[in-house]
Amino acid sequence: MRMEAELLVDGRNATGESPVWHVGEQALYWVDIPARKLCRWQAATGVTTHWLAPEMLACIAQGSAPGRWIAGMETGIFELQAQADGGLHSELLEKVEHKQTGMRFNDGHCDRQGRFWAGTMVMNMGLGSTAGALYRYDRTSGLKKILEDFITPNGLGYSPDGRTMYLSDSHPSVQMIWVFDYDTATGTLSNRRVFADMKPLPGRPDGAAVDEDGCYWICGNDAGLVHRFTPEGRLDRSLAVPVKKPAMCAFGGAGLDTLFVTSIRPDGVDLSDQPLAGGLFALHPGVRGLPEPACLH
Repeated sequence: MRMEAELLVDGRNATGESPVWHVGEQALYWVDIPARKLCRWQAATGVTTHWLAPEMLACIAQGSAPGRWIAGMETGIFELQAQADGGLHSELLEKVEHKQTGMRFNDGHCDRQGRFWAGTMVMNMGLGSTAGALYRYDRTSGLKKILEDFITPNGLGYSPDGRTMYLSDSHPSVQMIWVFDYDTATGTLSNRRVFADMKPLPGRPDGAAVDEDGCYWICGNDAGLVHRFTPEGRLDRSLAVPVKKPAMCAFGGAGLDTLFVTSIRPDGVDLSDQPLAGGLFALHPGVRGLPEPACLH
């Protein structure tokens, strides 16, 4: 188990988010939200490629067909396909009806059965607006609003058996992680309860991943840490990265034993103490993750 974070890509992403390990390609995909980029790092060569989307690209999941991605963007849920000219062919699957202007999708994940879940937020977090919501998308039922009244929904994750779903709100005034019972047959949530109150802990709860032991890893934004919680909600350990704003983590690598961490490079801030802000990092925590499911519905 190596505890030091390894820099893989000095990407200087404004908001690096939504890392997804592609087992077939042995490559990590992620997004830079305001730059509208879909990025890929190939493990065998270390080569990084990116494609430009027509809107801010917030969260991705593998599609059911090779080379296709499901994405939450500004105006809805899209299917994307990378083009040789550096663009992304985009098809709107369903438009989202935001509660107010200036909103976009944020964190998103597929459940173990291939349904795509994603939250929306007001981009100006300083407003503290509770217009954010959590949506579920599949091709049969379309886009359904499931929960409301979030400021910055984040931290989606699922237990290994798929029967538990995690969700956080990373806004400074909330900093809470909840857990739900999850009906895998219907995609229905119940029994919402507090999993962890992050206000006494270092960092705001941002993007998350779940390992094969059922432990929940979540980025401590502003604290330069990635926390691991047991299924009972006990803080087990915290690993450091050399930037203040780790944004989201995902397991990958040949043995699914690498924890990839994306990060944020804030604008207009002195970065002399964190020159690698916006980079992609790898941690080796000594545990394995689970393959990321494709969006099958």
